[in-house]
Amino acid sequence: METQEGVILLDPHPRPVDLIFSPEDKARLERLGRVVWHDGSPAPDEHVEKYLPEAVAIIGQTPMPRERLERAPRLRLIANVESNFLPNVDYEECHRRNIHVVATGPVFAQPVAEMALGMALACARRIHEADAAVRRGHESLYGEADNYDSFLLKGKTLGLLGCGNLGRALLPLLRPFSRDIVVHDPWIHPSVLRELGAEPVGFDELFARARVLFVLAATTTENQGAIGARQFGAMQKGSVFVLVSRAGVVDFEAMLDAAASGRIRVAVDVFPEEPIPAGHRARRTPNTLLSAHRAGNIPEIWPGMGSMVVDDLELVLRGLPPQRCQRAAPETVSRLRSKPIS
Repeated sequence: METQEGVILLDPHPRPVDLIFSPEDKARLERLGRVVWHDGSPAPDEHVEKYLPEAVAIIGQTPMPRERLERAPRLRLIANVESNFLPNVDYEECHRRNIHVVATGPVFAQPVAEMALGMALACARRIHEADAAVRRGHESLYGEADNYDSFLLKGKTLGLLGCGNLGRALLPLLRPFSRDIVVHDPWIHPSVLRELGAEPVGFDELFARARVLFVLAATTTENQGAIGARQFGAMQKGSVFVLVSRAGVVDFEAMLDAAASGRIRVAVDVFPEEPIPAGHRARRTPNTLLSAHRAGNIPEIWPGMGSMVVDDLELVLRGLPPQRCQRAAPETVSRLRSKPIS
């Protein structure tokens, strides 16, 4: 066992090491301590326990209840590269021990934001449906028969439910279309939202005003299933509802009912059950654009995950707070209801 330098314990499943760490970042990591590489599966308990006493950092989703934290006296950082704050860490005890817990979620903000905008444009102009019509030989010349309810994003009221990493990446993409951007996020002070160039509004007002509504919120104890039939009924007919954060915030059946009725158009990248069951009614519901949780999963962003982790570990080992990854705030992390990816 090393005694002069700390151990950096890798347990990144389901992320392969070579996917998220470039050779340069691997070299940087190895300059910070003795790296114990593990890949391909969750690290076994006996493997973790062997290195806990000398571990200064754990990179992965390793369960860290209080009793394990007590066996890791040198631990300074837990970096979750699954990118959700999962309920397998005693966050309160980490905070008490001054152990920073971070997640790499910010790496997904830009790709998901771009996908959300693309899905909104596709729904507003029915691009995906027009493509399908051409392939079937049922196209309308110049769109005269099927463009009757298409609309521009330009000048419309655009709404965001949630304005964390993803919302802040999406806002600059929306401003060329409209300055009328309304946001509801109970975890962010209204003054902060105004400084971001958005108008803070109440939950119900958001649904009544937005012609295109982007759902970007994490699932929490307060908002599980909060978007239901009443909210969909309050939306303007023909509005677009884009769900790219977590399915848990929505009554999924009510959402599909609203789409099937023709009241709204729905774009969905996340589902209550993934992979999507073969017989799921969403596959048959009209006025929907479906994507199988692929908005953030593009190859060029993965090395950024490892880079963020190494950057923050460099800071933490110098006695400074992490700055690149998202930090687990003790005031809010216990309210999150994230599910691990499979």
